[in-house]
Amino acid sequence: MTRRPHALAILTVLLLAPLAATPAQFATTEYAQRRAALLAQIADGVVLALGAHEPAQDYLSFYQTPSFNYLTGLVEPDAALVIVKSGGSVTSTLFVEPRIPAREVWVGTRLGVDGAQRRTALPTREIGDLAQVLDSLSSSGLPWYVVGDFSTEDPGSGLTPDQQFVSAFRSRHPAIVVKNATPHVLQLRATKSPAELALIRQAAEITARAERDAMQALAPGMNEFEIQALVEYTFRRNGAERPSFASIIGSGPNATALHYNLDDRFIEGGDIVVMDIGASYKGYAADVTRSIPANGTYSPEQRAIYQIVRDAQGSAERQAKLGAPAHFMSDSATAVLAAGLTRLGLIEAPGASYDCDAGGQTAQCPQYDLYYMHGLGHGIGLEVHDPDQAEIAPGDAFTIEPGIYVRSDVLDVLPQTPRNRALIAKLRPAVNRYRNIGIRIEDDYIATPNAVEWISRAPREMAEIEAIMKTPRSTRASRDSALIERYRRP
Repeated sequence: MTRRPHALAILTVLLLAPLAATPAQFATTEYAQRRAALLAQIADGVVLALGAHEPAQDYLSFYQTPSFNYLTGLVEPDAALVIVKSGGSVTSTLFVEPRIPAREVWVGTRLGVDGAQRRTALPTREIGDLAQVLDSLSSSGLPWYVVGDFSTEDPGSGLTPDQQFVSAFRSRHPAIVVKNATPHVLQLRATKSPAELALIRQAAEITARAERDAMQALAPGMNEFEIQALVEYTFRRNGAERPSFASIIGSGPNATALHYNLDDRFIEGGDIVVMDIGASYKGYAADVTRSIPANGTYSPEQRAIYQIVRDAQGSAERQAKLGAPAHFMSDSATAVLAAGLTRLGLIEAPGASYDCDAGGQTAQCPQYDLYYMHGLGHGIGLEVHDPDQAEIAPGDAFTIEPGIYVRSDVLDVLPQTPRNRALIAKLRPAVNRYRNIGIRIEDDYIATPNAVEWISRAPREMAEIEAIMKTPRSTRASRDSALIERYRRP
C-alpha cells in the first residue's frame, strides 16, 4: 500500500476531471415516489436520512446504506437528505461531499454538488452545510424523523456513527422529539417495483450461471477456495459488482455449518459440497444454494436426505401463491422434513421433542430442530436478508431454503437428562450413518401480478446435477499444482 503524499502537492498538478454522465439506477421519478410514500406514513415533520460513511481507510470497499440508496439512488459516502413536510408543503435538500481534486486522486471522481443534483433531480448543497441547516430547523416546532443505521442492540458495543450523530444533535437541542423512521422505509422496501424485480431476476440468473459453472468444475482434491474463486469470477464476468454476502463453499463436515465461509478445506471424494452463493447486481441481491456430490454421484445416504429436502422445498413452492400467508410455506416444508427425518430414524416421530436448555431451565424442543434449525427463507432485495411480508403479494421477492444438517456431534451437545440419554442411544446408529451430510437447497422467487415465479434456475434435481457434473470440465481454471501442494502442507 502506497503512502499518501501531501495534499498541497496534489493540488498543484491535478485538474478537475470532467464528470461522466452515468445514468441513475432508476428514473428519478421512482425515487421521488418512494420518498412520497415515506412521507405519506408520517405526520408533518423534518425527515433526516443519513448515508453510509467513508471507511476509515479509503482503500476499503464502501457500500451505501440500503435505505438511503432506496430513497436517493446516491451511492457516494457521507451524504444526507433533509425533507421538511409542513402544512401540505414539501421541500427536499440533498447534502453531498464537494469535489476535491486532491481527494479524487485517491478515491476516484465524485459527483459533487452539481453532479449529484443532475443525478437525483434534488436541490443539493455541500455536506459541510448540514449542521447549520439542521440547527436552523430546530426552531420549527416540528417532530423529527431519522432514517439511518441504528442496528446496535448491545449497549456495550458502542453507538453506530448515525446514533452518535443523532445523540450530538439532541444534546444541542434537547427539546426536540426524534423518532426512528427506518422501520417505515423497511416496510416500503418489502414491496419491489417492476424495475427492482428486473434487477433481482438478473442477479439470480448470474448466480444460477455460477452454480452451473461450479458444478462442472468441482472435483475431489480441489480446495473450497478454488470453487469460491470461480463463482466470484463468474459474478464479475457477468456484470455483478460483488457477492451479496460471503460465499459459502462448505465440503464434508463444513456442509453442516450454516454460515461457514472460511472456504479453505480440500474436498474429498465422498463429500457433499454446499454452495450457498449470491451475486449483487446493481445493488440487488440473489441467494441460491446447491448441495452437490464431490465425486459426481450421490451416495444412498446423501440421496435419501437430498430427496427429503427437495420434497420439502417443493411442498413450500406449492404453497407460494398470491394472497397466501407466507407461513403456509414454512409449515408445509417443516412437516415434510419432520416426516422424512422420522423415516430415516434421525428422530422418533414428527412431533417428538427432547429436553433442551432454555435460559438455564429445561424445556421441550422439537427433535427435528436438531437437524433443521433455521427459518425457511427470507426476503431479498437491496440486502440479501431484505424485508418481506406476512402475505405473498405482487412485488415480493424471497427465498425458499429448507435444509437438513447431520453434524457428527449433534447428540453430544444435548443436555444430559435421563430422557435425552435414552434418546441418544436410540438415535446414535442413524446419526453415525448420515453424519457430516449437510443438504440445503435454496432458490429465489418473485411475485408478479399474475403468479409467483422461480427465477434461480440452476439444476436442482439429483439427476440433473449428476448429469452436468459429467460434462467436460472446461470451466476449471488452470492452477500451479506445486503451489497448491505447498499450501496443502501445514
